[in-house]
Amino acid sequence: QVQLVEFGGGLVQAGGSLRLSCAASGRIFSNYAMGWFRQAPGKEREFVAAISRSGGSTYYADSVKGRFTISRDNAKNTVYLQMNSLKPEDTAVYYCAANYLGTESDRAHTKYNYWGQGTQVTVSS
Repeated sequence: QVQLVEFGGGLVQAGGSLRLSCAASGRIFSNYAMGWFRQAPGKEREFVAAISRSGGSTYYADSVKGRFTISRDNAKNTVYLQMNSLKPEDTAVYYCAANYLGTESDRAHTKYNYWGQGTQVTVSS
């Protein structure tokens, strides 16, 4: 079992920044590729970004490329999502997820074994 807890959501104005953190516990963190997903009201959960087990490779959805940065610290069992130039359409519940022995190119939520409880991000116009 892997337990994931997200931190850092909140309310921000358009153009602002937020940094999400996701702390993992329970298993060897470096065995898991990590991803961030989001779900807006009335919409399906969508892929945002993923990072390889070592942290050396990343992959982003087109909608956030150039604005969001995913990173990880395996010594701290934590993955981050730095979100800049936020837009109202980024408003959603953001989830981190762990993918055992996966890669940064795994975008389907079915590839991920464990999920956090989610943190709300609201961007006002």
